[in-house]
Amino acid sequence: MLRGLACALPILLAACGGGGDAESDCPSTARSGSVGDRNEWLRCYFNENYLWYRLSPNPSPNGYATVDAYFDALLYDGGDPIPNGGGALWPADRYSGYQSTESFNRFFGDGQTLGWGVAVNGLEAVAGGQTRLFIRYVEPLSPAAQTGALAGGLRRGDEIVAINTIPAATLIAADDFSALSADTAGQPLNLSVRRGAAAPVTVVLSAAVFALTPVQSGQVVLSPNGRRIGYVFVKDMISQVGNPLATVMGSFRTQGIQELVLDLRYNGGGLVSMGGTVASYASGSPGNGRLYTRLLYNDRQSGSNQDFLFSNPGNWAGFTTVYVLAGERTCSASEQVINGLRGIGVTVRVIGDTTCGKPVGFLPDDDGQGTTYSIVNFEGVNALNQGRYFDGLTPTCAVGENFSLPIGDLSDPLLVAAAHAIDNGGVCPVTLTRETPAARSLTGRKPYRGADGGERTGMSGR
Repeated sequence: MLRGLACALPILLAACGGGGDAESDCPSTARSGSVGDRNEWLRCYFNENYLWYRLSPNPSPNGYATVDAYFDALLYDGGDPIPNGGGALWPADRYSGYQSTESFNRFFGDGQTLGWGVAVNGLEAVAGGQTRLFIRYVEPLSPAAQTGALAGGLRRGDEIVAINTIPAATLIAADDFSALSADTAGQPLNLSVRRGAAAPVTVVLSAAVFALTPVQSGQVVLSPNGRRIGYVFVKDMISQVGNPLATVMGSFRTQGIQELVLDLRYNGGGLVSMGGTVASYASGSPGNGRLYTRLLYNDRQSGSNQDFLFSNPGNWAGFTTVYVLAGERTCSASEQVINGLRGIGVTVRVIGDTTCGKPVGFLPDDDGQGTTYSIVNFEGVNALNQGRYFDGLTPTCAVGENFSLPIGDLSDPLLVAAAHAIDNGGVCPVTLTRETPAARSLTGRKPYRGADGGERTGMSGR
């Protein structure tokens, strides 16, 4: 069982269980791999565990030819008033999903993924009506980083002219970047890539399982006025964050940083507990033992309601103001860092774009047939009972990315804006800000599950 496997992982141990739940009437797994049996299991699981089980459709599992079709039919389509929400309505469920259990365990257990490790600026290109596509991120240990077709491998700022011979403009118009998601090891990806003004070259990558590098670019930089800024890029909230983040933060303390910048722009989430660790490095001793986040389940599972507390892993004073670089891909457990810190009075200045808007999360469960389902089980609130930011968290300084510059480069607009705000009492630099963020409004918002490069937007309540 997946739940048993998850509880065997050291980082998850303290958060497994919860106790007090009503006894389940559902089988622990589907009786067989047939569509009918799997659909029956799904229906029961939704009825007991779905946050919106009272409001969601509850169609009969009969008549659905596939499990995928039935899953979609079970999802809540929104529109009901949020209790004590001041007239706000629950949104449609654009958060629940599923994946192979192998893929889930690989990511959350081993800190690995299957693919090529190349991500593009698909969201921005589609929203801006652009016709050109650029690489925005390359996983350091991936096939994309190690290809010899271009010096140093593929890198941020390289232009993608075509993917598997399909022109970039066509992919953008169709809003379809599914070719960047691998199904099997060894699967080829054919890219036509241009670097600068040079002619395009053909790069053929072979999909592989590789280790993620969730913590990068830990460095101390000086603001124009000489403030010592500790800057760190955190990509995924997985257990593998722990050791490298401790090393980076220890170095920051030794070097006497005065300000902290957390770069979460591409952090799609992960473990609630690991988000709490990241936030605890920012809050320091004033936050130690205080509520970071409370997970609230439906009334049938209220015995699973759970508190996560701040700690003080860096054994330092922390910061009264923290700067977070964020955007549309900053989701779930990384948004919770912002909300959790604000709940104990830490000023969090968000630099970049509106976040994805996912204050809900999952206790993923395996159906026993090789698929792990992550349906919305809980919502998270901070110490002030604040949550439900379904429209996303708006930036303090709305700043657009420059995809031609490395993340963390001293000229990176988001880092430059943070340094300016640090030197000027939180005031945004006029030359870098935009009048409105680029993130889409809630209306018509599509689920974002990393289609243009691989960010995972799950938040696991462990």
